[in-house]
Amino acid sequence: MAGASLIRRIGSVKVDARRASRAEEGEQMALTRMTDEAVTAAVGELEGWSADGNKLRKVFRFEDFNAAFGWMTRVALVAEGMNHHPEWFNVYNRVEVALQTHDVSPPGVTANDVALARAMERFAAR
Repeated sequence: MAGASLIRRIGSVKVDARRASRAEEGEQMALTRMTDEAVTAAVGELEGWSADGNKLRKVFRFEDFNAAFGWMTRVALVAEGMNHHPEWFNVYNRVEVALQTHDVSPPGVTANDVALARAMERFAAR
């Protein structure tokens, strides 16, 4: 029963993230690299995130490995639904995240990265 509840919550966030990236119902968002000004504005709305080169970065800390891995699993389901996968590194309760879109040239930050960062924040707040 608890598993079914978790799946519904994951499904709900997955739909929200897909809407944010405009990938719902087969509509593909034209990926364009955000300007430095737009990236700075987005980072200002994302608590604890920074812009480092052409990536958004944040280090998440959780109570323990189980909480960190559970969060990564929830994020992975959203990322797969968006077809947008994070670069991340996990040691025990810490997860370092870097988001960048490789489908633009040169690679950089797009609306997909911001949408995934927002989804990560929602999951971390639970």
